Amino acid sequence: MHYEAIVIGGNFAGLSAAMQLARARRSILLIDAGRPRNRFAEASHGFLGQDGVAPAAIMLEGKRQLSAYPTVSFAEGEAIAAEKTGGEFNVALADGRQFSADRLLLATGVRDTLPDIPGLAERWGRSALHCPYCHGYEVRDRALGVLGSHPFSIHAALLIPDWGPATYFSQGLVEPDQEQLAQLAARQVRVESSPIVEFLGTAPDLEAVRLQDGRVLPLSAIFVAPKVSMATPLAEQLGCEFDDAPLGPVIRLDERKETTVKGVYAAGDATNPMHNATLASASGVLAGVHCHQSLALGMAH
Repeated sequence: MHYEAIVIGGNFAGLSAAMQLARARRSILLIDAGRPRNRFAEASHGFLGQDGVAPAAIMLEGKRQLSAYPTVSFAEGEAIAAEKTGGEFNVALADGRQFSADRLLLATGVRDTLPDIPGLAERWGRSALHCPYCHGYEVRDRALGVLGSHPFSIHAALLIPDWGPATYFSQGLVEPDQEQLAQLAARQVRVESSPIVEFLGTAPDLEAVRLQDGRVLPLSAIFVAPKVSMATPLAEQLGCEFDDAPLGPVIRLDERKETTVKGVYAAGDATNPMHNATLASASGVLAGVHCHQSLALGMAH
């Protein structure tokens, strides 16, 4: 089956991109594997009009709204291969189905790799959190921590006191210099150099952490910036180029949200080092609009 555009990824970015193309009356296929990055979170926060709503509910409603447009088709399944042949793109799913399109829009997201500390993974998205703007208000006024894992960890620790009493755990990886120590002290952030070796309590809740030196410190939530990688190999298969970001690669885009491969657009967490529901949705809107314009104006690809 051939479409004008295929959108791969049914989370906030992909749904927002598909909506623009649907409203432009283009024949599109939305492919979704059903494993969104935000599946571990109970609610989406800071997303205007959706604050406190479960991500799965937002996506379900988005798909319901998209299904009202007659030019939209859906395919549940994992896209495992994509290639450009001549003037069109071919996409293969794990179950053997194959589709083609004039344009391809990747909203495939990223995969998180957490530090290997016992008790962390089972708390991810609940009491181990990636973003204070997304989840800080819900853990306000409790004992909060920041796990040192990358150069911007100290910057994150300086922000956390606006939500609650904060401790920065350097893990022996990202030690603050004298200037940073003064900044942390001014913000009343406690600094712990002894690494966390275990998260304690009944998961997904967090009650305390055990340090390498044997001490146990009470803690209710910790902010962690995981390393990220592409959730699928599709961009690499297509020959898209990447840029390095602090936590992992991002797909290189121009101002039109087009990748370095003509006719391939991209949006969402795979394209932006800052990960947030609103930003993902906004990038999807822009990618969808520019993808449509390339179809309408017959831009070479």
